Amino acid sequence: MRQIKGRIIARGSASGKVLMTKDPISFLGNINPETGVVVDPDHELFGKSIKGAVLVFPQGKGSTVGSYVIYQLKKNGAAPAAIINSECEPIVAVGAIISEIPMIDKLDINPYDVLKDGDDVLVNSAEGFIEIL
Repeated sequence: MRQIKGRIIARGSASGKVLMTKDPISFLGNINPETGVVVDPDHELFGKSIKGAVLVFPQGKGSTVGSYVIYQLKKNGAAPAAIINSECEPIVAVGAIISEIPMIDKLDINPYDVLKDGDDVLVNSAEGFIEIL
């Protein structure tokens, strides 16, 4: 088990399987808020579900409504278990905080160098680290 420190965005703790993309995510337009499936055919994760995953992506993009889409995902039981960003921006931060989805960014090590799809990961954003299980 290896701990990697990061910056706390939304406090909490959750674990799950990594789902990674190098594409930024616009929650308004890229993700179906009812199902958690990526619906943008131009996105690397097209057709995949973010539900229950530890979602790893560089940063969010797009409309401020994205924060509320994240909240809808949580209310619909289709949200990721946790979020890891390279560098979080306000839209995703607000969405994670109001939805109580553990979130961390600015890891000591680039997540793209140490994580891969399907890895089991604990995101402990109460204490500011992730752990590869």
